Amino acid sequence: MNSETPDGRSFRAGRKDDHVRLASAQRSETPIRTDFDDLEFVHHALGGTSPERVDLAVTVGDWTWPTPFYVNGMTGGTETTARINRDLAIAAAETGMPMACGSMSVALDDAVAAKGFTVIREENPNGFVMGNLGAGRSTEDARRAVELLGADALQIHINPVQETAMPEGTRDFSEWAHGLELIVEACPVPVVVKEVGFGLSRRTLELLDAIGVRVADVSGAGGTDFLRIENARSTGSDFSMLSGFGQSALACLLDAPSPSPVLLASGGVRHPYDVVKALACGARAVGVAGTFLQAVIDGGAQGLVEVVNTWQAQTRALFALLGAERADDLARTDLLTRGRLGEFCRLRGIDVQALSQRSQNSTR
Repeated sequence: MNSETPDGRSFRAGRKDDHVRLASAQRSETPIRTDFDDLEFVHHALGGTSPERVDLAVTVGDWTWPTPFYVNGMTGGTETTARINRDLAIAAAETGMPMACGSMSVALDDAVAAKGFTVIREENPNGFVMGNLGAGRSTEDARRAVELLGADALQIHINPVQETAMPEGTRDFSEWAHGLELIVEACPVPVVVKEVGFGLSRRTLELLDAIGVRVADVSGAGGTDFLRIENARSTGSDFSMLSGFGQSALACLLDAPSPSPVLLASGGVRHPYDVVKALACGARAVGVAGTFLQAVIDGGAQGLVEVVNTWQAQTRALFALLGAERADDLARTDLLTRGRLGEFCRLRGIDVQALSQRSQNSTR
């Protein structure tokens, strides 16, 4: 259904609520093994440091964030999702986490829906906040989204797999790269390009670097599955044949080119150990969606604050265990790639032996 039809607003609002409901339902299922489970650290029993010496702050391009993880873009635009964004914003403000919102396309066309996003700045006036739009929107839309949210950065999500399965999705991706280049040039704040759970390949990251994108979230498979969500919403074509399509965040990080945009990672991040693994593979910071969404659904803003405080303490302890006083030090940890992730690395020509011996080739 075209969003310009008279009932477009209620249709898109229903889709937003459907996404939250179906994403939450996925999290209630029995956890499956992911590529995060295929990555191990070589344990050096006398290589640790003190948690008191650990600094969790990270540098992402020109930004410094107090935590190595952030609230990734999820939702907004309805009464239900406005309450979620409010709680996410309150928790982000209290803990210092950066925060992104979900797609703001609906807010650009409907003042009522916009309140589901402006609540973020109302509750988090001084925090680092990222707006969010889908590929295919105009440069003027990008400016309006930034202004509406008072955003420090703008996520542009590229989601061809989701659009392919979405009943009302587009199937024409031919102008996305050019449109993205125009937005990067015109946007008043930095643009962060992200996938929505199917990964950014080496070739895609090379293209993003060439058109001027400076920060990219590889957003790999293993978390909320938007292919399944759109199939569940569909009463027509079934694209379940694409189940498992795409690459994981760790696969994308290990396969990333040099040079490339500054890399963020998300997709299936379940706990602080996954955060640390992504940082060790080259991410500058790690986005979390499903786990934080469930914390808000279960316990509101304070529930998420408690989760984040626990994550910060556990992340600090894991840094100390691995001998890392800062996130950058994790680049000197020795990594073992097994299973599906190890096979991906071998097929893509990634030197897994060198990954397992990184500490021997570096000095403090």
